[in-house]
Amino acid sequence: MFACRTSVSSKASHVRIRQMAICFSRAMSSEPADDVLFQSAQDKGIIVLNRPKALNALNLSMCEKIFPVMKKWEKEKSMVIIKGAGEKAFCAGGDVRAIAAAALKGDTCVGKNFFRCEYTLNNLIGTYQIPYVALIHGITMGGGVGLSVHGTYQVATETTLFAMPETAIGLFPDVGGSFFLPRLGGKLGLFLALSGHRLKGNDVVKAGIASHFCDSSKLPELEKALICCTDPQNNAVKILDEFSKKSSGNKGDFSLAPYLKQIDQCFSASCVEEIFQKLEKDGSEWAVKLLDSLKQMSPTSMKISHRELQEGACMNLQECLIMEYRLGCHACEGHDFIEGVKALLIDKGRKPEWKPSTLEEVTPDILDKAFASLPPSEELQL
Repeated sequence: MFACRTSVSSKASHVRIRQMAICFSRAMSSEPADDVLFQSAQDKGIIVLNRPKALNALNLSMCEKIFPVMKKWEKEKSMVIIKGAGEKAFCAGGDVRAIAAAALKGDTCVGKNFFRCEYTLNNLIGTYQIPYVALIHGITMGGGVGLSVHGTYQVATETTLFAMPETAIGLFPDVGGSFFLPRLGGKLGLFLALSGHRLKGNDVVKAGIASHFCDSSKLPELEKALICCTDPQNNAVKILDEFSKKSSGNKGDFSLAPYLKQIDQCFSASCVEEIFQKLEKDGSEWAVKLLDSLKQMSPTSMKISHRELQEGACMNLQECLIMEYRLGCHACEGHDFIEGVKALLIDKGRKPEWKPSTLEEVTPDILDKAFASLPPSEELQL
């Protein structure tokens, strides 16, 4: 058993987890008609996530609007650009607070409907037939990652802040996380999935999550160049390469470079318990802080995430999204997801009471139920 330590480091970890999770809290159930905007410029389509006060958090309303427009534009436009309104965020995550609030009242349909619509949109982005460029300026977490990472190009800036912090709220890296995370270098993806570690600026490119970098001051110029681009199928990448090369912020080494060997060594373990043991044995300041942070996460979520990435490494995007939909539906009916959101977002900073509370108590049977198939009529159809 790995008991949580009462230390300055663990307290700091809880504060950081609270800060990570707060990004999820900005989504609200009642939405204005203009929560997403659609613009046309020459033969290009532009999508603007228009909830700047909510850090452009993604909700069902937005998903339902974006999907049919993208389907239409796929036949009519030569390229689609997606961006967030305001300077703080591309998209800070999904509407998990509304999902958990509904589940607390016994209504799991809200969550299932949102996940179905969101994952269907993720699949469309991943199979889009024309160039799709995501300008991931500012906070890009959870659902915002799903709107960007599966597209043709992702443009980070010095303000980009990436994370998949789902284990902190009793969920799992979804929106195709089981597909793209295990395909990052070494065990970096598993480390990001379990820890919710934040990557900033050019680190997002170095990690392989964004394809290009652009100084934020040059984003309007880049957007104009893309709109004026002829034959985006062949020429968009040349424009993006040019801006990336001349951006002053596109410098420096990967911040995790000093720890990649330790990440690969510790996270190559066959189970989460062994990862903890390896971090304990490592004993470095980095490993101790990381272990304290991991001990704040949902044990069930960590074990689900570990298995999810193992299986996703051998699946295509569609298979991963179908698996994640099953996990999402079961999460809406379980304890930890609702408890995590309630503790961190609704009750404002209360430490979640995970059930089970230890890794050892998360049995293979619990995991099998989380990954179990749904009735045929309820499965995600892509």
